[in-house]
Amino acid sequence: MITIEQVREALTNVIEPDLGKDLITLNMVKDIAVDGKKVSFSVILTTPACPLKDMIEKACINAIIYYVDKEAQVMVNMTSNVTSKRDNKTVLPGVRNIIAVASGKGGVGKSTVASNLAVALAKQGAKVGLIDADIYGPSIPIMFDVMNEKPMIRKEGERTLIVPVESYGVKLLSIGFFADTSQPIVWRGPMASKALNQMFSDADWGDLDYMLIDLPPGTGDIHLSLVAAVPVTGAVVVSTPQAVALADAQKGVAMFQMASINVPVLGIVENMAWFTPAELPENKYYIFGKEGASLLAEKLNLPLLGQIPLVQSIREGGDVGYPVVMQETSPSAIAFMELAQKVAQQVAIVNAKANQQSAEMAV
Repeated sequence: MITIEQVREALTNVIEPDLGKDLITLNMVKDIAVDGKKVSFSVILTTPACPLKDMIEKACINAIIYYVDKEAQVMVNMTSNVTSKRDNKTVLPGVRNIIAVASGKGGVGKSTVASNLAVALAKQGAKVGLIDADIYGPSIPIMFDVMNEKPMIRKEGERTLIVPVESYGVKLLSIGFFADTSQPIVWRGPMASKALNQMFSDADWGDLDYMLIDLPPGTGDIHLSLVAAVPVTGAVVVSTPQAVALADAQKGVAMFQMASINVPVLGIVENMAWFTPAELPENKYYIFGKEGASLLAEKLNLPLLGQIPLVQSIREGGDVGYPVVMQETSPSAIAFMELAQKVAQQVAIVNAKANQQSAEMAV
C-alpha cells in the first residue's frame, strides 16, 4: 500500500538544479493523491518557461518507481507560479518581474531581441508586457505590426488609465503610439523620463509575470529614471561579437552594477553571432568576430544567455511586424525560445537568492 508520506519522502531525492534544494523543501509539490498503484501530484515550477521541466518530471517519476514501488503508475502535473522578489508594490502592483533589455551601443539588435524574447515568453505560457522606452527611436510598434493602433483610455475613479495594445500575446506601450512616426522626437531628458514614468504609473497593465523594458542604447537619463521609478528584477545586455560593441556592452554591465543602481545582470545575449545564408543552412560565417560575447560573459562571470544568428528572416520579421519566433520550426525561433527559458531561469535564481537573504535578515 503506497502512502502519501512515502511519496513525499521519495521526492526529497529530486533536487531542483538551479536552487540546489529538493522539491519538498522548496514546497514545490502539491496535491499528492494515491489510489492503489496510481500516484499523482503537481510540481509548481518557478516559471512556465522552465528549461528543466522535462528533466524534473522524469526525475519525479523515477524517484517514485525507485524508492516507493517499481509498479507505480505516476502522473505528474507540471504547472508554474512565477516567483518575485518584489515586496513594495505601490507601482505596478500586478507585475512580478521587471526585466531591462539594454545595450551599450545602438545597432546591435536590442529591440529585435526584446520583441522576440517577449513573444517567446508569452508562447510558453507567461503573462508578458513590453514597454518601448527607446524614447527617441521607438521601433516596437513596427515590429509588432501595430503602427496604426492607439491605446484605449479607461477611467478608474478619479484616474485616467492607458490600456496597452496587445499583439502576439504581449501587452505593449510605446511613445510611438502617441507621436507622429514621421517626425523626430526632440525632447530633453526630463520630458523623456516623464513619458517613461507615465507608461508605468498611468497604464492598466494588470497581472504580468514579466514586464520587459526595451531601453535606449548607451547609459543615460532613461536608465537612471527606470531604476528610480520601479524595482528592476534584472537586466539583459545585448551585444554583437565585435570588439567595439563588446567594449560598450561591458560599460552597460558596469552601469547596472554601480552601487547607486545595483540591478542584477541576468546575463549577456550575443546577437548576430554568425551569418547563415538560407541556401546553406549548415554554414556559419563569423562576420563580426567569433564568440566575443561568450568570452566577455566568461570574463565578467555572467551567464551567456543565448547566441542569435544573423539570418534574413529575423530582419524580415521585424520589418513586417511578424517576430521570427512565431516561425516555430526555424533555427532562429528555436534560439529565441531557448533564450526565453534561460532568462526565466536566471530570474528564478535571482529571486530565490533575494528571498533567502531577506529570510536570513529577518531571523
